Amino acid sequence: MPVNLSAPQSSDLHPVPGVRIGVAEAGVRKLGRKDLTVILLDDGASVSGVFTRNRFCAAPVQVCREHLAQGLGIRAMVINTGNANAGTGEDGLVRARATCMALARQLDLASGQILPFSTGVIMEPLPLDRIEAGLPAALADASADHWARAAEGIMTTDTVPKAFSAKVTIGGAVVTITGISKGAGMIRPNMATMLGFLATDACVAPSLMKQLATELAEGSFNRVTIDGDTSTNDSFIVIATNKAAHTPITALDAGEGLALKQAMMDVARKLAQAIVRDGEGATKFITVRVEGGRSSEECRQVAYAIAHSPLVKTAFYASDPNLGRILAAVGYAGIEDLDQTLIDLFLDDVHVAIHGGRNPVYREEDGQRVMQQSEITVRVLLGRGTASDTVWTCDFSHEYVTINADYRS
Repeated sequence: MPVNLSAPQSSDLHPVPGVRIGVAEAGVRKLGRKDLTVILLDDGASVSGVFTRNRFCAAPVQVCREHLAQGLGIRAMVINTGNANAGTGEDGLVRARATCMALARQLDLASGQILPFSTGVIMEPLPLDRIEAGLPAALADASADHWARAAEGIMTTDTVPKAFSAKVTIGGAVVTITGISKGAGMIRPNMATMLGFLATDACVAPSLMKQLATELAEGSFNRVTIDGDTSTNDSFIVIATNKAAHTPITALDAGEGLALKQAMMDVARKLAQAIVRDGEGATKFITVRVEGGRSSEECRQVAYAIAHSPLVKTAFYASDPNLGRILAAVGYAGIEDLDQTLIDLFLDDVHVAIHGGRNPVYREEDGQRVMQQSEITVRVLLGRGTASDTVWTCDFSHEYVTINADYRS
């Protein structure tokens, strides 16, 4: 079961003017499941994306990068689950491009105006015939209020769909922000087996879209980790349909641009954290905050060392306050001149270690109390500077092994 996360209600998800979504059952891998989604954009929308840094990236990631670089104006996206179209070589590229051509023919567009996305099993040929056959049904289903259906349609090992909405006033106009994401395993910074789509009707200068997508990813999806694996297919797409009645935003660091970015960041973080809450076999949601570093980069370095440690994660699963594991992870994080006598460690409100050693007033039962919670904050003070950063992770349970051992069956 996910950690304090429930399925979204369709009534809570606001339609974004200029976006329609259709979902169909194409039998990509299994019959009787929603596995093909199309996202249709009105002319004039601006689109940008952030993709996996895994050098062994999937065919659809490569094609997305190509099509965005062409600058023709993205008008549609096609997403399949059940098959990742990764590790498929030149044939995979041919099939990804053919998927775009098939949808382009249906919409009377250029194939370069379509972005393809795939998620699922790696190293199996994409069943192009099933996807092509399913496109008419997905297009016929297209509606502005199908965000909840889309959140379900892009799932793989997720146990619940993930979707959030918000409204914010920009330049006197009410602006809508709605997004969906999927992911439960192979999750670590630099993206993972995750797909995220975040749309707004705000008017954003096209020249800002890449910056907006990058900053949103850095503050959300690049701050979550489940198992330390970086996938082949991860993609985060930001859409601005430019339908809202306000003056176009031309900067993101102040005023209305900053307000929009903060509102979109709030939704992006909820989507990213939902992936952690639904991590494969997760029973606990853990915030790791590192403070007092010389830079945010070294704070993240320490936070990831803690969040990736199997020993730390299994201790959290067992509710075992074996907190030396956390201190050990801080020590091997790779900061060569780290002074252990300056380090403090907290579990929520419990001050566990002070100046690198056990706090004299720390009691095992206090640590046990915190470890039994479903949501826990680990706070490490490095005593080196004023920088800080945060990542979100989960525990490792027996179920994680079961899910991944049985994934292809």
